[in-house]
Amino acid sequence: MKIGQPTDIPTPVTPAVSAAAQKAALNNTAAANANTTATQGTRSAGVAVTVSTAARALEKPDPNETADVDTAKVAAVKAAIEDGSYTVNAEAIADQLLANAQEMLDRTRR
Repeated sequence: MKIGQPTDIPTPVTPAVSAAAQKAALNNTAAANANTTATQGTRSAGVAVTVSTAARALEKPDPNETADVDTAKVAAVKAAIEDGSYTVNAEAIADQLLANAQEMLDRTRR
């Protein structure tokens, strides 16, 4: 579709037309354009997509694998949060964020 086709250019509104009539006309035009776009969109759809067996294998976890989560540590942290004794070491978090950022920068320079 070319830009500036007659259907894209809004029609001038005469001063004798009320604001409500102008709004209704704009809504009707928008609805017609939306219907046209939706119809064209469904016609252009149809790209074939295939999912590899490796991607399908990632979808479902292996029931024989153990989780990489330390459940005892999770329970201890949860209990500390609940009783209000958990403290956050902001300095350690900041140090690790800076180290990670430095590592990413080093990788991009290579």
